[in-house]
Amino acid sequence: MSSASIKQGVNTYAEALHPEHAGDVLQEGERWATEEDMSTLRRVADKIPTAAYFVVLTEFCERFTYYGITGPFQNYISNGYQVPNSRPGAIGGGQQMATGLSNFFQFFCYLCPILGAIIADQWLGKYKTILLFSLVYILGNLVLTLTALPVSIRAGGALPGMVIAMITIGLGTGGIKANVSPMVAEQYSRFRPFVRRLKNGKEVLVDRELTIQSIFNWFYWAINVGGLSAIATTELEANVDFWAAYLLPTLMFVFCIVVFWLGRNKYIVSKPTGSIVIKAYRTGRAGLRNYRLAKKENRLVMNESGKKVSWIDYAKPSLAVDSSFMDWDDRFVDELRTAIRSCKIFLCYPIFWLCYGQISNNLISQSGQMNTGSVPNDIMQNIDPLCIIILIPVFDLLIYPGFRRCGLELRPVTRITIGFLVAALAMAYAAIIQHLVYTTGPYYTHPAEGENGFNHISAGLQVPAYILIAIAEIFASVTGLEYAYKQAPESMKSIVMSIFLFTNAGGSILAFCFNSIAVNPHLVENFAIVSGLMGAFTILFFVCFRHYDQRDADEIMDKTMFEKQANEY
Repeated sequence: MSSASIKQGVNTYAEALHPEHAGDVLQEGERWATEEDMSTLRRVADKIPTAAYFVVLTEFCERFTYYGITGPFQNYISNGYQVPNSRPGAIGGGQQMATGLSNFFQFFCYLCPILGAIIADQWLGKYKTILLFSLVYILGNLVLTLTALPVSIRAGGALPGMVIAMITIGLGTGGIKANVSPMVAEQYSRFRPFVRRLKNGKEVLVDRELTIQSIFNWFYWAINVGGLSAIATTELEANVDFWAAYLLPTLMFVFCIVVFWLGRNKYIVSKPTGSIVIKAYRTGRAGLRNYRLAKKENRLVMNESGKKVSWIDYAKPSLAVDSSFMDWDDRFVDELRTAIRSCKIFLCYPIFWLCYGQISNNLISQSGQMNTGSVPNDIMQNIDPLCIIILIPVFDLLIYPGFRRCGLELRPVTRITIGFLVAALAMAYAAIIQHLVYTTGPYYTHPAEGENGFNHISAGLQVPAYILIAIAEIFASVTGLEYAYKQAPESMKSIVMSIFLFTNAGGSILAFCFNSIAVNPHLVENFAIVSGLMGAFTILFFVCFRHYDQRDADEIMDKTMFEKQANEY
């Protein structure tokens, strides 16, 4: 029998053993990794599949639309329409209303992914759910564009139109965001590590973990390229009008739907798995009830290492006294435990999103109090995506591989901790800049009250704050997306991803608590308190979860060795 026939036989057997690993097929110049390979060869990421690029392009278009419409929000809500010697505006509600509505919109956009995840996991699947909620999204864009016409603004239709649009777009965003992130990673279907021989004759270990990390890096890169749309829309706001600023993203979203539909025959589409949420609730309730009963009757179970098993393990039919009502198996309980454990790591993220949210409201207001020259004040926030676009390729192609070549692996908890720390530094820097604004004339602690409305200090001093926030995002936000996908069981990926996204809504809730000091002359305290909170939670996060990195690495190695032995068998 030829070596090609033997290899094909091994591949067929592997697929039968693990149907979910049907993409694990060796190609020319490849072989399965041995234990020695795992410890000696250089680890590299695999190529990103073509189907993943369609999903990435879809996300680019959606984020182009999202950031394109939110870029002008602060001025649109805060300032009056066509007021002489004032920045562009429409509603005239003031800074507090603008910050409050922006926080509400962000909160609602990141609350709705839970609904999108439930619909996808239980009924429609990710592909159909994204298409359905895209129609809802574009309806909200049309409402926003039409109510931003001059005739509507003069008739008082801008505020109710904005509220309706925020709710509608929020629903659309939720349905898309919960599913597009796991869907892009699902397009890479190779699970087991393998060795590839390069053109120069050297062998490298192709690692799924690094491939997923790379996919999410470029996925986040596309998000931030789309985020540059705010440059165009803020210029349209200043030089044409708000209806033109909102029309451009609306047209882009039509293109978004077309792009996503064109890739329909290339996607790996996971089928809905049924009532996961209800099943998880019933499983958790059974685990708690059985655990309390076992504790009361002094019959707690120990694992192989002599430690008490988790409370959720008591939901396993194999440990239950009465399992007649259980429509799940032990494996589902193990998956649920993994999902619960992975969600713990998200508990500190609301503080991070509180820091990040400053770039879309209070930092815009800060630049409005500074000399921006002929540049609109709300264009400054685009420094953040510009930095990310430049830095992500540097991190993915140079920094992360450089650490690995030195034998230093920046695993998820380490990266997230660094991101949190940098976010705290960004807010501390913003507080220093705000202090300089208040100590510079001619308006000092009450800028935006004179004819020109700003103190004589350059908005260029804000740039380091945006650079620090961009670095924090690469370490914390990208890693959070990656961790949510990799740690979630196959049947719960959309739900776990939606829980991670919900932490962004938690940041918006916290931002509401800061509304009373998100005005002059209290913005120094606002930035300083946010910085202090982020610093404290960085320490708390590292203390609580520092052991996760080693544990996750051990679990990956154990799983790899188990599958290797199964394949050899």
